[in-house]
Amino acid sequence: MHELSLALEVIDMAGREAEKNDVTIIREIVIEIGYLSGVEANAFELALDLLVKDSILENAVKQIIRTPGKGRCMACDLEFEIKQMLSACPECHCYPSEISGGREFRVVSITGE
Repeated sequence: MHELSLALEVIDMAGREAEKNDVTIIREIVIEIGYLSGVEANAFELALDLLVKDSILENAVKQIIRTPGKGRCMACDLEFEIKQMLSACPECHCYPSEISGGREFRVVSITGE
């Protein structure tokens, strides 16, 4: 379950950033998880909720943003949103020849004081 190690890394990173910027309380952290990232968002959120006790993120609002990818159909050239690697074109049911986005896993922002 790599979501557990990702949650630990987010907590560590938040602590390092808080220390570097003289922040003692983190109020909110926003994390972006792409549908095609390979990260199970619910498992990550559960791991994060379990691991934040006694950390700088213990009382922070944790916001998870899910981002879809975009596929471009090789047959009809339609661009469409995809949430799974094997998503077919909604118009002609061919598979995309090119996929962009949706693979993100990143901390977007940390708000503290």
